[in-house]
Amino acid sequence: METKVSSQDNKNIDNQYNTTLLYEIIKIVGDIFVALFSLLVLSPFLLFLTILIKISGRGPVIYSQDRIGKDGKPFSIYKFRSMVYNAEKGEPLLSGNHEERITRIGCFLRKYRIDEIPNFFNVLKGEMSIVGPRPERQFFIDQIIKRVPEYTDLHQVKPGITSWGQVKYGYASSVEEMIERLDYDLYYMKHRSFWFDLKIILYTIGTVFKGKGV
Repeated sequence: METKVSSQDNKNIDNQYNTTLLYEIIKIVGDIFVALFSLLVLSPFLLFLTILIKISGRGPVIYSQDRIGKDGKPFSIYKFRSMVYNAEKGEPLLSGNHEERITRIGCFLRKYRIDEIPNFFNVLKGEMSIVGPRPERQFFIDQIIKRVPEYTDLHQVKPGITSWGQVKYGYASSVEEMIERLDYDLYYMKHRSFWFDLKIILYTIGTVFKGKGV
């Protein structure tokens, strides 16, 4: 099965991505269950991480950043701090894999995607889902939609902790790479299903255990 659509195919995708009511119910219930279960099971590990991050340098253990969610509404995404305190000044920047702003413990957190565990709190708040397009900042969205207006189609669903674009393409370190990864997320929008979500979760687990988060 082809897992990537061309730019021309994207233009032909209807903006209404219909799914069954059963799928939507399963997704909501599954999101809450997975988030609660994960936070409960990982609680001792999270306490240990809190100590490590706290002694790694100045700044909060968990930081928040404005992202754009469903229906274009902004929300604060929670992540473990993986950069030095006050790393971003002025114009928003995308982080690369080996930049100086990332702390030593931050490299480990990103490699295994541990920095995203606090996203589960966003899921419990109803702002995110386990699976869905990763949310971006308005600064970068404004640049993307000038070139690919279809990007706004992603805002028809809740953003996710993991996504088809994330597991197949990975992190994007430039707007150009964000646009390349967009093909995968638009493909997901067109083919969303319980089994597709499960496939993405399994891919994500493999990525985490292999340490291929970045």
